[in-house]
Amino acid sequence: MIQKTRNWILAGAAGFVVYLFVAAQPIPMETVLTPRWFISLESNYPLAEHEVEEAAPRLLPFQLGNRFGYVNKEGNFTINRVKKGELSLSTDNWAEYDPIPARIEVRNPLDKPVLSILEGQGYPLFLDKRIFLVSKELNSLSGVDESGAIAWTHDFAATLTTIDAAAGLIVAGLLDGTVELLDVKGSRVFFFEPGGSRISVIQGCAISQDGLRLAILSGIDLQRFLLLERYGEIGSIEYKVVYHEFLEEGFRRPVHVEFVDNDNRVAFERQGGLGLYEIHSRTSLKLPLEGEIIMLDERGSEQLLFLITAQGELEKRLVAVRFPGRIIIEAPFTSKTFFLGRQGSHVYVGGNMTLASFELERR
Repeated sequence: MIQKTRNWILAGAAGFVVYLFVAAQPIPMETVLTPRWFISLESNYPLAEHEVEEAAPRLLPFQLGNRFGYVNKEGNFTINRVKKGELSLSTDNWAEYDPIPARIEVRNPLDKPVLSILEGQGYPLFLDKRIFLVSKELNSLSGVDESGAIAWTHDFAATLTTIDAAAGLIVAGLLDGTVELLDVKGSRVFFFEPGGSRISVIQGCAISQDGLRLAILSGIDLQRFLLLERYGEIGSIEYKVVYHEFLEEGFRRPVHVEFVDNDNRVAFERQGGLGLYEIHSRTSLKLPLEGEIIMLDERGSEQLLFLITAQGELEKRLVAVRFPGRIIIEAPFTSKTFFLGRQGSHVYVGGNMTLASFELERR
């Protein structure tokens, strides 16, 4: 009897070992945000003079409430100041100017002058490492050369509602429901009218980093998402619609739309949530979200997309989405002001007068 019991125990132990090696599954690693630093913008941690030049490629532009500037990964600022006028800000340049500017001084993230714009009347716009001027009436765009002079001007037939640039091309959406594509000299090389809605207007547009695709959100009642791809010979730019989708009634304001995940996906705002379109499979999905999307990650790298939603004037939520479309992080915070930035595995979030840095880690 004892021998039989022992045999059963040994058989059970052997079976358990086999189960461990054959049937057991490893515990999946989770993505977590590890805090690195929290800094009040009312406290300044300037870089030492010898550190400034070394920090230039790693500086992040930020605008939070009435403050703006540039900060590095260690939480030190090259610029951290109160905004006194109108502001245009990008990774490479910034300019603060009067509501009706007569002179615009463009400076770099190290607070050194780059050029002065004296010609023309308009507002500075920094896209694709280039400098533009948008007219006061929002119906023309000018390119600015390295000396600050106007190199070209393109007049639109209607008011400009949205704009993006990449690969030497500029895509502009207009109030009359048309889209124009300009080349590096400001000449129109492609024209498109999506149609299909009761009210024609372009609420959002984006161009992929290689310039091969355009993403467009157009119309009210119903609103449409369209993806266009380039074809044809070099020197004759043409795009054709390869996907379109009718959305809900639509927003009566500009909406967020970005090429993310190394141009493999398009992320866009839609009523009740986030739209995600996968380029290669030509599939679209809707991820329901509470509140309104107020900031959207422009990179969506490492298979993760970050965004901030608002459920009220003070109620905000940081959301992380893992592709193809699963929410893995939701972190509520209370603030009237907000900021979201991304540099590789580092995520920056701002609220009230505090800027915080987190690092993505797998555990």
